Amino acid sequence: MNASASASVPTTAETLRSALGGLLDGLPPKQATAAVDRLIANYRGRTPTDAPVLRDRSDVAAYAAYRMPATFEAVRSALDALAEAAPQWSPRSHVDVGGGTGAATWAVDAIWDGPRDTAVLDWAEPALALGKELAAASGSQVLRTAEWRRAVIGSGLALPEADLVTVSYVLGELTPEARRAVVAEAAHAGQAVVLIEPGTPQGYLRIREARDQLIAAGLKVAAPCPHDGTCPIEVGQDWCHFSARVSRSSLHRKVKGGSLPYEDEKFSYVAATRFPVEPAPSRITRKPQIRKGLVLLELCGPEGEGLTRVNVTKRHGDLYKAARDADWGQEWPPATS
Repeated sequence: MNASASASVPTTAETLRSALGGLLDGLPPKQATAAVDRLIANYRGRTPTDAPVLRDRSDVAAYAAYRMPATFEAVRSALDALAEAAPQWSPRSHVDVGGGTGAATWAVDAIWDGPRDTAVLDWAEPALALGKELAAASGSQVLRTAEWRRAVIGSGLALPEADLVTVSYVLGELTPEARRAVVAEAAHAGQAVVLIEPGTPQGYLRIREARDQLIAAGLKVAAPCPHDGTCPIEVGQDWCHFSARVSRSSLHRKVKGGSLPYEDEKFSYVAATRFPVEPAPSRITRKPQIRKGLVLLELCGPEGEGLTRVNVTKRHGDLYKAARDADWGQEWPPATS
């Protein structure tokens, strides 16, 4: 793992935002707004299809400017959890399924150093072309030399063997049959598989189903779950999701009129591997509640322990200080160096 990952991420994110900056030049604001609204409706869930979501350059530019920073931060957070579970591992090959303009490839590049063969597969030629253009503007040799290849994402997908396979914000666009086929192929091809979906009840259910499928295929869960057992969440009562903070783009502020300079991207994910990992002992599943002399943590613990609430008080000493600094999605107790 990149020992300075936390320090390099802002640089990578800033480079990405800079590369995205000029995409909408010359695109009429109404056209950009219409494209964004349609893409948001798709992102939030509708009847799945096997047709490309991004149809032309206008769609792709609007998508990239509006969604790519949020996708980058969500994927980076999921990959960071995988890196914590496998601190000595680093992928030397990466296949991004349905990668569009390449947000996941940027996230992988933010987490791990070293040479890496990268391939981005998508069914939308305009997305691939723009992703390649953005990668060329980066300072990363890995991104600049990535392969951008058109592929139908669904039943019949054939992937090359890879250390890492990512599938982010794709499963919800597929029919149930195509979704299962993609997860099966990712499990077959990848030594590590990371799946990310929107942090909605529906997105969680897709991840939960895919998690079961990965385990049945022989992979072990690395994150976020502390175990490979049945998810302790009662369907319909709650859902497992996390949050990543994202600097708002100028397009986001134009379209949505947001006054804050940031937004919180909610996402659900699972990371699973065919090599040994050390999952978190427990995972913080909600934003910690800090009160006077007390921090309330909601945790998902080892198999059989399920969901618990823990009160960390001043009498816990250093653990109390750690709890006050803890964040949603982190492992608990924190690892000691």
